Amino acid sequence: MTRCHWAEGNDPVMQAYHDTEWGVPQHDDRALFELLTLEGAQAGLSWRTVLVRRDAYRQAYHGFDISRVASMPDAALEALITGSGLIRNRLKIYSVRDNARAALAMTERHGSLDRYLWSFVDHTPTRNHWTDRAQVPAITPVSDAMSKALRKAGFRFVGSTICYAFMQASGMVNDHLTNCCCYTQE
Repeated sequence: MTRCHWAEGNDPVMQAYHDTEWGVPQHDDRALFELLTLEGAQAGLSWRTVLVRRDAYRQAYHGFDISRVASMPDAALEALITGSGLIRNRLKIYSVRDNARAALAMTERHGSLDRYLWSFVDHTPTRNHWTDRAQVPAITPVSDAMSKALRKAGFRFVGSTICYAFMQASGMVNDHLTNCCCYTQE
């Protein structure tokens, strides 16, 4: 079975994520918030480092219930820095609460986080036809625009590279290579 280069090898965690989640359109606000959080946590690290901690993130952030995360007190966030399976970066941990607050405001203005985020791709997944991993960009004009808009709205850890990775993960962009077993998925 041929997979995208980052899921090749014998790592069942990466293979399962690639085969069942990456590039599959996601429209649930909670799941989108989770992906945005995890992509922000990944900054400077490998995706596997974050993916193996996903259950700890789900537990720490109340299953990514946006309202509950937005109301987390400083003491709860401080406890996550010292006593959890999360990546122990204070700025990243506190950014999740800030992002939850920004997401609530975004939901109030646009009806849902899904509606707002998917507007950057006109609510339709972009299906690329890359034949080589060197063709897959790290940023695009769309990820630049998303990053700028999210930062203006109060989100943190949402640089253009993070936004593009989020777009790939959430299925806004399908960047499976043409020879990948998942390429034909819609």
